[in-house]
Amino acid sequence: MNKPTRSTEWIVWGGLGLVIVGILGAFIISRSASRGQPLPVYGTVPDFTLTNQFSRAVSLSDLRDQVWVADIIFTLCPGPCAKMTKQMSELQSALPVNERVKFISLTADPEHDTPEVLKKYGERFGSAPFRWHFLTGKKLDLYRLATKGLLLALDEIKPDERTSPNDLFVHSTLFVIVDKQGRIRGSFDGAEPSSRQKILDAVQTLLKEKQP
Repeated sequence: MNKPTRSTEWIVWGGLGLVIVGILGAFIISRSASRGQPLPVYGTVPDFTLTNQFSRAVSLSDLRDQVWVADIIFTLCPGPCAKMTKQMSELQSALPVNERVKFISLTADPEHDTPEVLKKYGERFGSAPFRWHFLTGKKLDLYRLATKGLLLALDEIKPDERTSPNDLFVHSTLFVIVDKQGRIRGSFDGAEPSSRQKILDAVQTLLKEKQP
């Protein structure tokens, strides 16, 4: 029997951990929202500056006083990314244009996902230029924001462990909800359609929240 590879072990145990955390987090958030209670605070997003699909710099300061929903994808993804991006598109459509809400999709593959590539990808899913940023930049900066800032799992698959040419990364399918002060307030499975209403409820709760 072959010994499991490091990436296989990471996928199994990391995936299991993310499922447990996601279920627990969603339960806590749904319960808090239904009772009109404040959503829990899981951490604060550190400052960052990345480049969007229009080659414009986007920093944490650009998202202040707005609620935002973030995920990580890559355009060559053979797995859940298209499903996640479709879900994000549906969230964008469900929220009025005048709401102070932004959508952020980080790429795990900045070497391929240039602003031009991300622009075409976003257009496929009806992204509104002023509401939805697809971000690229230096790999270190992207990975730091994803893992240390947004608490998303992300790892590159070794060439000899890939099952197909585009099987490049293993990453979280979570959508992270960030409040107007840049604090993480919840996460839901972005590949699961049943998460849609829960995410919308959490966003509405944070929109109504008064800042100190």
